[in-house]
Amino acid sequence: MAKIFVTILNFNGNKDTHECLQSLEAINKEDFDLSVVVVDNASKEKFAENKKYQKFILKIIRSEKNLGFAGGQNLGIKHALENGADYVVVLNNDVILDKNLISELLKTFQEEKDCGIVSPKIYFSKGHEFHKDRYLESELGKVIWYAGGKMDWGNILASHRGVDEVDKGQYEKVEQTDFASGCCEMIKRDVLEKVGLFDERYFLYYEDNDLSQRAKKMGFKVFYQPKGILWHLNAGSTGGSGSSLHDYYITRNRLLFGFGYSSLRTKIALIKESFRIMLTGRSWQKKGVLDFYLRRFRKGSYHE
Repeated sequence: MAKIFVTILNFNGNKDTHECLQSLEAINKEDFDLSVVVVDNASKEKFAENKKYQKFILKIIRSEKNLGFAGGQNLGIKHALENGADYVVVLNNDVILDKNLISELLKTFQEEKDCGIVSPKIYFSKGHEFHKDRYLESELGKVIWYAGGKMDWGNILASHRGVDEVDKGQYEKVEQTDFASGCCEMIKRDVLEKVGLFDERYFLYYEDNDLSQRAKKMGFKVFYQPKGILWHLNAGSTGGSGSSLHDYYITRNRLLFGFGYSSLRTKIALIKESFRIMLTGRSWQKKGVLDFYLRRFRKGSYHE
């Protein structure tokens, strides 16, 4: 029987984390053993267990320093590996799981040769869609956030396939994808042992894509599994697109990622673009470019 650990990062989101755990309590777990690790990432109010769970063993790890998504998740992943995990499910705290999510993700490894990482179909939580006014009431909760990852390698732009589309069965095929989403991805132990954990230089954003690319280079395949489903509040702890945090880490980490994986031609284009940002970009975008060239990674210059 497979031994699965779920790692959840909590950063000032106790309510969301408790609701996520409640959905895990309802999980269908006939074919695996389940343990859950909550990494409390220097939250102002410490996270504490508020009930006893029957479906899983809960471990809470407290970090007194904000380690970002990459470093915080790595704490949980290390605990999972040390305790015999066959698979680790990296999970955002602001999600609600379908009861068959983990079983469906596990099936992917059993049915797809060389699968190393798999992500499910992810919907916006009902009422949290980007453009909720454009949908019928009956469509809310069925709007896609992620149905596989797409990479524009010429411009180093990562996007989610199907985002903002109402699910009408258009993405029902199990298939390889450009990258798995850190919102929810199941990772085989072999990947973590041979490829390594999240690169903590990223701190936040692009660390999931980086892990997918490193896994592919080592011969593992990255899959999208449409029968696995969850609902995501979207950017519950980061302020979302356009915030200073988003400006800083997306700008800096896109350069870090691009210089790690792109062609020479694209690297030259990224250098030119970074100079334009320094002239015309927003304040935290400029700081992101500067920190990339000064090799200031992890938390870098960002402060709230």
